[in-house]
Amino acid sequence: MASTKTKTKIARPSSSDEEVREFLAEIRLLEGSARILQSRIDVISAALSETSTAIQTLEGTRGKPEGTEALLPIGSGSFVKSKIVNPDTILIGVGAGIIVEKSVEDSIKDLRIRSSDLERARTNVTQQLGQILNQAEDYRAHLSELVRKKGGGSVEIV
Repeated sequence: MASTKTKTKIARPSSSDEEVREFLAEIRLLEGSARILQSRIDVISAALSETSTAIQTLEGTRGKPEGTEALLPIGSGSFVKSKIVNPDTILIGVGAGIIVEKSVEDSIKDLRIRSSDLERARTNVTQQLGQILNQAEDYRAHLSELVRKKGGGSVEIV
């Protein structure tokens, strides 16, 4: 009995199919990176807003006599009525859960430096986000061109 062996030809994806998959994978990766960077911008912006509120509060209490009644912001547009006990010194966080006592002027100076650092960080991350979004747009354009050449219609990535 002679056996006849038939070779089954396995359909291999064309190089353009592979390219489409690669472009899609890259676009998804870039979109994930963009979401992470946007989250960082949101966190930095929140810290910047908090720092700005602290500066405004300190400037408002500067030079007030002991016992002056004040509204201290606690966030979300909420305030606590209080009396200033020691108007000349402020307790300010310096990181790692450490709080130090400083003069109002030194505290404002430190907060302005912190604010400046946060602005720079937000600018850097915003630039990175712009680069990522531009790169993703380039990939989308290449992908659309590739699909168009292959005879497909327009591409919409969801």
